[in-house]
Amino acid sequence: MLKIRSASSAVRRASAKTVQLVALTNGKNARSVPVNVPVKSEPPRKPHTALALSMVALGSLAMGYSTNAASEAAPKSGDKTDTPRYLSSPEEFLYPAIQPFNTGRLKVSAVHSLYYEECGNPYGKPVIMVHGGPGAGCSDGMRRYHDPPGLTDVKQRSDDKLLQSIAYAITHPTRVTELVLRGIFHLRKQEIDFYYQHGSNFLYPDRWEAYRDAIPEDERGDFVKAYHKRLTSDDPNVRIPAALAWTTWERTTSNLIPPVRFESCGILLDKHAEEGDWSKSMDETKFAEAFARIENHYFVNKGFFPSNEFLNENAYKIRHIPTVITAWDFHKAFPEADFRVVQTAGHSAMEPGIAKGLVDATNRFKGL
Repeated sequence: MLKIRSASSAVRRASAKTVQLVALTNGKNARSVPVNVPVKSEPPRKPHTALALSMVALGSLAMGYSTNAASEAAPKSGDKTDTPRYLSSPEEFLYPAIQPFNTGRLKVSAVHSLYYEECGNPYGKPVIMVHGGPGAGCSDGMRRYHDPPGLTDVKQRSDDKLLQSIAYAITHPTRVTELVLRGIFHLRKQEIDFYYQHGSNFLYPDRWEAYRDAIPEDERGDFVKAYHKRLTSDDPNVRIPAALAWTTWERTTSNLIPPVRFESCGILLDKHAEEGDWSKSMDETKFAEAFARIENHYFVNKGFFPSNEFLNENAYKIRHIPTVITAWDFHKAFPEADFRVVQTAGHSAMEPGIAKGLVDATNRFKGL
């Protein structure tokens, strides 16, 4: 591991195009190592006009924190090095838990409504926090990414309409002042195929088998379609096992190091989990059914977008908005955004590196 010494004497210009940094190798017998780093001149960025609303997206449509995987490697036996940050708790970075001061439902159509919570200081800067999924819902921990100046927490239930942050910003670009987009998922065919058809099975072969085996062999050519058939069945003996298999697959593959308890979805992993013995309380079953049916419904309908690349194709409409993002393809369509990667995390917003990154981003924007 290399550490860059921050003393000003450690930095000097090596040439017109490079700056020399003095790096120290990690260890008791560290020696100074000069490193020439190219310098790129960039024109000053134009100031952004303050608009009416900030939005933070959490979950599948949503920023990360750049870390160095090598610097966070597990310590050797007997080494007194601190515990790697990716093994720490998100509690280290989150603000204290708070409760909403107001809740309600916002009717958005004849059949759909949005559950919402208002938290923090009602006179502070307004923030809309939109969870991912589609259908994932929010947890109490999602109130803790802000130094709570004022925040509206939008939730989703089984009868709710999805409010996607990127799509909202594209549709109403003058209403959004900043965006924090973490775990971005554009519902493109290649993304759905990789996670639910062929690709992720190589990363999580043990978890994949339970997801795969819930579908008869002759229907495995299209898992999303096969699950849709079962998730829309009138027979709960068909519908509920499919919902549990779908939700279990997704939630047990969302973390770099899966936690014992998946609080974000209510599924509990007991001591027999490796044998596939899952606790299935009524609350867990109810959540799994709602989550799986909403998410699968959006996948079958391609997110209700007019084209496969709709969000990337329309990114030009929001390129004036200060934004933090974590998706490479979206970064190429939106080069002005601050692109971050968490090297030591998976997809979950409650992983330590991501939790830290979210707090850093919201703190950065709170004064704008």
